[in-house]
Amino acid sequence: MAVFTEVSRDEATALLRRLGLGTLTDMAGITGGIENTNYFVSTERDGQRHDYVLTLFERLSFEQLPFYLYLMKHLAAKGIPVPAPAADDRGEILHRVQGKPAAVVDRLRGHSELAPDASHCAQVGAMLARMHLAGQDYERVQPNLRGLAWWNETVPVVLPHVSAEQANLLRSELAYQNHLAQTPAYEALPRGPIHADLFRDNVMFDGGQLSGFFDFYFAGCDTFLFDIAVCLNDWCIDWASGCADAQREQALLNTYEGVRPLTAAERQLLPAMKRAAALRFWISRLWDWYLPREASMLKPHDPTHFERVLRARIQAL
Repeated sequence: MAVFTEVSRDEATALLRRLGLGTLTDMAGITGGIENTNYFVSTERDGQRHDYVLTLFERLSFEQLPFYLYLMKHLAAKGIPVPAPAADDRGEILHRVQGKPAAVVDRLRGHSELAPDASHCAQVGAMLARMHLAGQDYERVQPNLRGLAWWNETVPVVLPHVSAEQANLLRSELAYQNHLAQTPAYEALPRGPIHADLFRDNVMFDGGQLSGFFDFYFAGCDTFLFDIAVCLNDWCIDWASGCADAQREQALLNTYEGVRPLTAAERQLLPAMKRAAALRFWISRLWDWYLPREASMLKPHDPTHFERVLRARIQAL
């Protein structure tokens, strides 16, 4: 989350009133993240304060966005704690600000837990499994736009910016993942809508209890195992080394399986999917680091972190 497009108070006021959300009282750009323009906005309605997040989508198109927004609406209706998009009097949840697609969603209570323990990981595992099951009857379909096809397109773009050793690792791991994707075991993996970016800063806790998942704008239809691997690579590692933290990892997997047991194919390919998830975020961070976009408050993430995670996952085999 950053600010690529400056939104005036008048523009925000007009949108919030059109959505029946009250009168704008506070508005502040959100730092962190690198994809969309985000603002915290607060309103007064019926004598009470209400808090929301206003997002302008900088890369996703009007045609792509209904998948994400209606997925959030679908999951919220199933009891999964995710931000519900606000609709206008015609029921539309995708809006327009400065010619760009925009949405306003509820702001979840609580805060992100950036130093999680086994208890936090256990709560994430159980809710992730509930989310996967709740999304199985979601009718819209859209591929994971940061999946294997995107990796194949983007690696050649970042190769000129890395060392020879790093380039060799990128090429070899990409070749491994392309081969893996053609195997019967991979084809047997259960699939459906996934979050695909469920890092610690995309989960909220309130009083030690998980209060919601948010930022679904990398979601897509892919393997549930990839979603699990993304979580394990962020929630359950030693930050300095990139190596797995066995206690936190087992806590997340145990509670996940308490809701949705893994299949034999998933158990077989979990180590490979951890590598895939590390590769995906190493590539995207290289891309954002060396080919950045201009934005107020833009803070690209250090790509070397996921290089360490990938090397640790390979060495653990």
